[in-house]
Amino acid sequence: MRARELGLPLAGTPGPNNAITDVPGVEVGYTTLVEGDAVRTGVTAILPRGRDAAEVPCAAGWYSLNGNGEMTGTAWLSETGSLRLPVLITNTHAIGPCHRGVIDWVVREKPQVASEWLLPVVAETWDGYLNDINGPHVTSAHAVAAIDAAGSGPVAEGSVGGGTGMNCYGFKGGSGTSSRLVEYGADRYAVGAFLQANFGSRKELTVCGVPVGAALASDNPMEEQDWASPPGAGSVIVVISTDAPLLPGQCTALARRVPLGLARTGTTGSHFSGDIFLAFSTGNPGALAGGFPRGEETYDVLRFIPWNRMDAFFEAVVQSAEEAVLNALVAADTMVGRDGHRSPGLPVPAMLELLKLR
Repeated sequence: MRARELGLPLAGTPGPNNAITDVPGVEVGYTTLVEGDAVRTGVTAILPRGRDAAEVPCAAGWYSLNGNGEMTGTAWLSETGSLRLPVLITNTHAIGPCHRGVIDWVVREKPQVASEWLLPVVAETWDGYLNDINGPHVTSAHAVAAIDAAGSGPVAEGSVGGGTGMNCYGFKGGSGTSSRLVEYGADRYAVGAFLQANFGSRKELTVCGVPVGAALASDNPMEEQDWASPPGAGSVIVVISTDAPLLPGQCTALARRVPLGLARTGTTGSHFSGDIFLAFSTGNPGALAGGFPRGEETYDVLRFIPWNRMDAFFEAVVQSAEEAVLNALVAADTMVGRDGHRSPGLPVPAMLELLKLR
């Protein structure tokens, strides 16, 4: 079950899948690697316009709450406000093969695009507690496989894809997603969030306004044993999408609202956590194309929601980011990984008791 299905009082109206794929065209794919006693990792692929239109740019922006992490391609995002190609999320030491994998996929599927420069967006969080992170387990072929596996509809959550070996608030974490529908005059738009949750200390965990972390303090091996990383270390990557037509600066504004949703789950933003967020709009297809100039000079045209009508979209980001964290926690089961390290699953019945929902 997901967080909302447990009866948690979560605000807002989700889309039919309550996932980032409620934004038309967005596809998500995974490669999950669970091998032997020490490999607990993988790759997540998010395709803003699906495979067929992967080369068509989207307006986009990004924001870093704390830069103890990596998201490639952000310099070009800041320069142009334009995002294209699949976005990948993996572990910290697998950025390189995933970056190469996007290029390999483009060369195979979009050779006309491969003749230009490619600056893929690849982001990471650290799974070294459960995973042999220094081993060369993630390859470029795994990145290609995640892109090939991408599809629309319901999205698996918890210990899948890049989230396989991740932890959140001292519990097993991983991949989570949610969405909200926003009415705008006669139109309806979707705002979706996807995150790789690997952040927060146990004492911080808050669910629907109730601080439950201290009451769930038992069975906390990550913080009780002599482990190198301090509580709260790890990182979180969040990708926000919408089909509402937005300017690149408005996408950046959406990304800046993500921490408000994360804070609802208790985090205060550890220095040892890389918290980096990307937001894109699939509105205005065909604009922001860039590339080498050919033919006569032309003009781009962008249709966009007025700035003074953005509040409902900000609210949707905050609500969907909060719920995506809870979905990741609820979906993830206890996992044992390298050196016998164990990450316990969230004790859902005990949490519901604290919330007086059972």
